[in-house]
Parts: sequence; C-alpha cells; structure tokens
Amino acid sequence: MKIEDAAARLEALGNPTRLRIYRALVRAGEEGMPVGRLQDRLDIAASTLSHHLKALVAVGLVTQTRDGTTLICRTNYTLMRGLLEYMAEECCAEGKGCAPFKLPKVA
Repeated sequence: MKIEDAAARLEALGNPTRLRIYRALVRAGEEGMPVGRLQDRLDIAASTLSHHLKALVAVGLVTQTRDGTTLICRTNYTLMRGLLEYMAEECCAEGKGCAPFKLPKVA
C-alpha cells in the first residue's frame, strides 16, 4: 500500500461521524447494512449520512451495491486488513516499542 493511500484512508476515518459509520458496518459483517437501517441506528440525517458514506466509498473502505431499491453498504474487509497490516509493518518496522504484530487469518 502506498503511503498516500494509507493517509487518505486514515484521514477518512479521522472524522468521528465517519468512524461511527465504519464501526457499525464492520460490526454488521459480510452482509452489510441497508442505508436506511444505518441511518436509523446512528440517528443521523440522510444528507449527512450520504456525505460521509461518499467519503468512505471514495477511499475504498466501504462498498455499495443495490438490491432492488435498497442500497446496501459493506465494509471492504480486504482493504481494512491491508491498512492494518500496513500500519503494523511500516510503523513497527524497527521493532522499537512494538511487539511483533500479525493479524490472524480470516476464512
């Protein structure tokens, strides 16, 4: 992962509302969550949710698919894992203050 890509993704997660949205989607699992349910769960205005989802989609952290008239949002777990691994490998590269860090494999 390029440092610019990591920075853009971390910047997107640096907003408290976007972090709440992302956390809810991560917890939703592979099936994701319809936008309407996400809006209800987080109690935020539709326009606010749309604005923040656009930022998360733009950096690849979230994907969206349509099921009829329902828009489903999902975490891009491959990218999430890549970002975590990048942070661990790049930031702990010299081993000072970091224990060896390995993410468990996900089926």
